[in-house]
Amino acid sequence: MPEPHSSTDPVHHEDQLDYTPVPRSVSLARHRTTRLVTAWGYPHLAYDAALVVSELMTKALLHGSLRDRLIRLRISTTAAALRVDVSDPRAERLPCPRDATGEDQFGRGLTLVGALAEDWGAGPRIGVGKTVWAEWGLALTLCGSDPVARAKE
Repeated sequence: MPEPHSSTDPVHHEDQLDYTPVPRSVSLARHRTTRLVTAWGYPHLAYDAALVVSELMTKALLHGSLRDRLIRLRISTTAAALRVDVSDPRAERLPCPRDATGEDQFGRGLTLVGALAEDWGAGPRIGVGKTVWAEWGLALTLCGSDPVARAKE
């Protein structure tokens, strides 16, 4: 999977916060994401980013958490992308999308992440654990280019 935010792509905005592995952390992370992404000038991506963070935080809580180990949320932007990273201590439990049937109560989270984000992936975390990330392109947004307006010119 591609590794966005390379060293040649400077970070414009960045926020990082560690959460305890409790259900309330999911809603706290979702609300923080909405507020930050909006404040950074991308209100059109705030809802999708918050929903993706909610899914990734829930997965980290249910499948990646260990007692007394925190879950880390990092939100950042470069000129090219908005990215969210959720890191947990369980490197051996990589996310695996599955086909949920109409009868299944669970199993649609990564399908939702894939539908809302332009790209996503998972990999080892520096130190211990794994990081699951999702990303949205910003190049057109930052340049002030509106494809609809350009088409009318």
